[in-house]
Amino acid sequence: MRNFIADKTTISMKNRKMIQIFALGLSVGVAAMALIAFSKVNKNDETVEVKQNGRLQYKWYAPQLPEKASFAGEPVPLDRWDVRERYDRELLINYYMHGSLMYILKLSHRQFPVIEKELKAYGIPDDFKYLCVAESSLQNLSSSAGAQGYWQFMNSTAPVYGLEVTSEVDERYNLKKATQAACQYFLQAYQKFGSWTAAAASYNCGMGGYNNHATFQGSNNYYDLALPEETNRYIYRILTFKNLIASAGTWGYILQSDDVYEPLHTRSFTVDTAISNLATFASDQGSSYKELKLLNPWLRARNLPAKKGKVYEILLPSDDN
Repeated sequence: MRNFIADKTTISMKNRKMIQIFALGLSVGVAAMALIAFSKVNKNDETVEVKQNGRLQYKWYAPQLPEKASFAGEPVPLDRWDVRERYDRELLINYYMHGSLMYILKLSHRQFPVIEKELKAYGIPDDFKYLCVAESSLQNLSSSAGAQGYWQFMNSTAPVYGLEVTSEVDERYNLKKATQAACQYFLQAYQKFGSWTAAAASYNCGMGGYNNHATFQGSNNYYDLALPEETNRYIYRILTFKNLIASAGTWGYILQSDDVYEPLHTRSFTVDTAISNLATFASDQGSSYKELKLLNPWLRARNLPAKKGKVYEILLPSDDN
């Protein structure tokens, strides 16, 4: 009996050794396969290194500035060190904000068609759509200074360009109307400064502010002016978004067709009378209050008062969504 047990123990130990050898060989094989895989994927760019313990060490590289750049057809003087370094700073910061940029890329497929249509109608260069990205990341945001909506209009400025701002209606949250208002500003600023770049920069510090700096320094040229820090960075931020969004794939930002947010299919209702209860209105149209608010964020209350001579367009989802 003892011999039988001894033999059985010996066999068991041999089996364990064989299993251990097999497991070791398997783990080495997997590690080798991983190393080969990563070396193939990253052979040229060498962005990942596999350490001896199997952990991955990523390598970060500075994004390369383009050889040439322009905004609204106006060249950027990249031969100047200060221009290159300011542009480089914004490109470096925003390139590595992967999640934020991916979200902007997704949103751009829904928001850009609306913006592009209005820019074209007003004769504004298409590059100004990237100004909206710089302002709000294509979202309805509120700033600590009181700027609101996609184009970040202030309470005092919005009515000057035809936007209604009340406790019930705030058209800064209406992408189409806010874009139309921004276009009016751009045309006015371009007529004043004779440069699209200056017009865009003045959107950040105001036409009066830009004019004060330009008058004192004897130049309207944005790249020659010492401006407030936010405005100093503003055009380079716009240029960065133009670069990264227009050539997203080149920069490694890959979105499949089903990844993006497509424009929503909607029904339009023209309203020129008061609506006392927007939830009831939505329900009567076969929709919901939530859907109404999502598609019409400019409706800020539960009701819509009648304003003499004012016509509103309310969107509700169609059956195609």
